Amino acid sequence: MSVIELRNVTKAYYTTRKKNEARVVLDDVTFEINDREFVCLVGPSGCGKTTILNMVAGFEPSTLGEVLFKGEKVTSPGPERGVVFQEYSLFPWMSVLDNIIFALECKGIPEKERADIAMEVLRMVGLEGSAEQRPNLLSGGMKQRVAIARLLAIDPDVMLMDEPFSNLDEQTRKKLDEDLLKIWEGKKKTIVFVTHNIQEALLLADRILLFTPSPGRLIKEWALARNGMRDVESEEMVRLKKEIADAMLPCNCTRGFVKIEVK
Repeated sequence: MSVIELRNVTKAYYTTRKKNEARVVLDDVTFEINDREFVCLVGPSGCGKTTILNMVAGFEPSTLGEVLFKGEKVTSPGPERGVVFQEYSLFPWMSVLDNIIFALECKGIPEKERADIAMEVLRMVGLEGSAEQRPNLLSGGMKQRVAIARLLAIDPDVMLMDEPFSNLDEQTRKKLDEDLLKIWEGKKKTIVFVTHNIQEALLLADRILLFTPSPGRLIKEWALARNGMRDVESEEMVRLKKEIADAMLPCNCTRGFVKIEVK
């Protein structure tokens, strides 16, 4: 079943120089993401990966085409589409526990249930012992675990993740990738994950979607079999990594400002 669908989506940001002149960041993008699928979006900086997440989340509209969630056009944010950002986005004056309880309060969860739910998701990410600490006392990896726990607490249908581990050291990143896979296997959420790291995509994804440099166009995808934790150092994974890296090399793409007609 298709949960997310982009139909001929173009996204342009208009300038003040001329009324009908715009910078196109996504050009005629069409794809679907199925229920419980883990999809990684890869491509060079500026190809529109984060823009896709923002449109699916409902933070901004498409310029042309449609973004659909379960067959309905996305027009605004909703609790069924949760986001983990590259930055931690935690309230520094609140404890770890209260950061999660606040999210549950915003969702309308009864007060008597909030603490139990918050502790459950903290146990899920291995941070039950840090519940009363404030974010400034946590490492980067721990802060991102809190952000993931907060998202799990509100129980969205789709988890949208924008390079959530890119600011972390390689060892911490690998551990969080593996933990995220275990959470996904347990919760079976639909996950859309933006990354520049091909090896990370090979570890996590059911499908990898590759976009060109700006303006971003979907040029290729890879479907990967799911047979437990993948060995990214295996001969097949090394071959796939090279294939994706080669396909990501700069191509002849229209850049700069273009004329665009919006109906």
